[in-house]
Amino acid sequence: MVSKKKRCPWCESSPLYVDYHDKEWGVPVYNDKKLFEFITLEGAQAGLSWLTILKRREGYLKAFEGFDVDKISNYKARKINSILKDAGVIRNKLKVNSVVKNAQAFIKIQKEFGSFSKYQWSFVGGQPIQNKFSKMSQLPTKTEISDGFSKDLKKRGFSFVGSTIIYAYMQATGMVNDHVIGCFRHSQLKKIKPRA
Repeated sequence: MVSKKKRCPWCESSPLYVDYHDKEWGVPVYNDKKLFEFITLEGAQAGLSWLTILKRREGYLKAFEGFDVDKISNYKARKINSILKDAGVIRNKLKVNSVVKNAQAFIKIQKEFGSFSKYQWSFVGGQPIQNKFSKMSQLPTKTEISDGFSKDLKKRGFSFVGSTIIYAYMQATGMVNDHVIGCFRHSQLKKIKPRA
């Protein structure tokens, strides 16, 4: 039974959505493995609902070996073809191939910046952006920051990282707090201190 807490309206259609909204959405993420998971899942979402992806999250975790970028970066055609037969993931050839390509580009960023997290958080000056929207209709689908982040990722060899996908990724990983003001999570996340 879902409690009567005030939440962002988008999550009210499914208990899986509620759980994700209450525990993960908008919480700042600094762990590279988790960040790669989110960039993979957000890319997989292109043209689909986030609920569709959440339902397959375990399938992705299994198919992509816990989102181990070192292993994924070395996937060859045989492994990719086996993933394309796996009903636990979105069986889109371009999307599955992009995970391997993105893992290779991700590793290059880790080497250059020390971690993907350092690179990512530099786009917001190391601090989550605290928005103050009162209605869902006020939330942007992309911003100048997501435009710049997306452009830089593409330049570095990533795919399925358009500005709209990257803005959703920024929301998911806590780079931006887009919980509406009336939602109980808005004030909770506002209190989280950014990492030094």
